[in-house]
Amino acid sequence: MLTTVDFTSKIEDFVAHNGPKMSYTKNPLGSEFFVRSNDLMFEQGVNDMEIHVSKWDDVSCFFNAGSKSSIPFDIFAASFYLISRYEEYLPHVKDLHGRFTAEQSIAYEHQFLEKPVIDIWAYKFLSIFKEKFPTYTYPKRKYEFISTIDVDNAFAYKHKSLLRSIGGFLNDIYTLKFLNIINRFAVLFNLKKDPFNTFDEILAYNNKYKVATLFFFLIADYTTFDTNVSTAKPKFRLLIKSIVDYAKVGLHPSYFTMQNSALLKKEKERLEDITNMPTKRSRQHYLRFSLPETYQNLIDLEIEEDYSMGYASNVGFRAGTCTPFYFYDLDFEIQTPLKVFPFALMDTTLNDYMKLTPKQSLGRIRDLRNEVKAVDGLFITLFHNESLSNYLRWKGWKRLYESMLKIATS
Repeated sequence: MLTTVDFTSKIEDFVAHNGPKMSYTKNPLGSEFFVRSNDLMFEQGVNDMEIHVSKWDDVSCFFNAGSKSSIPFDIFAASFYLISRYEEYLPHVKDLHGRFTAEQSIAYEHQFLEKPVIDIWAYKFLSIFKEKFPTYTYPKRKYEFISTIDVDNAFAYKHKSLLRSIGGFLNDIYTLKFLNIINRFAVLFNLKKDPFNTFDEILAYNNKYKVATLFFFLIADYTTFDTNVSTAKPKFRLLIKSIVDYAKVGLHPSYFTMQNSALLKKEKERLEDITNMPTKRSRQHYLRFSLPETYQNLIDLEIEEDYSMGYASNVGFRAGTCTPFYFYDLDFEIQTPLKVFPFALMDTTLNDYMKLTPKQSLGRIRDLRNEVKAVDGLFITLFHNESLSNYLRWKGWKRLYESMLKIATS
């Protein structure tokens, strides 16, 4: 069931309509459902503005609408501000990887980053709208879950070049990492399975819990930040081909593709050569993207879905929502065909940035899942194949992954 909505700027048409209706302007026309508009939605370009955050019952909101408005703030302007990532177009200090940081966001500053506020607002709006128009019917959505896996390093030791293997061995000696030395030898001489080769386990878990899964493969040339196995290695190509048989596969554009469209194109074509199918989805390595340039490059290459919308340092909802949305380009003032899928959490955020144990992480995961479930949203998680290895800094995280699947699908 779909809800049909008509828009009009003619007062006589609006007044003549007898069904549920809402006005969005500076003053109400009658006794209709009225939301007082903020100037943001009628401006062009990007302008710095002072924003005052208040509360709507127990949830944060901004762009106050005054006493005449049926709700206390301009829900449309506030939602647009968050979803368009308006604040990321404003002057800001980037981190050492050239990223917009969570700490500079309005959501972090006012402590609502871990709530999908736009979805919460929408349900509160619906409740009040239903009170005024009890016969109004609407389509209902249901909670969904997607597990996504980034493959930055398909193998810890296997299938690396001789030069890289020798360099890794010498580095282990220099840094006195004796366990690494033992494991490296055991793996290279086929005495032990490569610890990062967890793909069979991931597929088995996801089959057991009937979970939709996406794998994003980094297939870049080697750099300081891009250290995966070379796609010239038949075993790596075979791995990607085998995953395609069981799950959806996307591109993990390398560190330097953020503003390099030629490099992005090269990597996309490389993946398509391996999979023999069009590449339609991607997630930026290191979550390095700059708006609107990175998204404009993805659109030019006919990428249809992006899964980069989240922070490396903090869990939560970067765009204020757990609902996929189409990227709105503020430079050209148009809605684009690129659909953005925001994720709620990443394993390295929990482990490396927040310094949480697997047990502590499970609590945060449960909290975020509950927030999404409460608004019938889409819960997307980001793990890496190496975090299921139980190796070195990932001890106990394989069990956490399965526990997360249980929680997410319950």
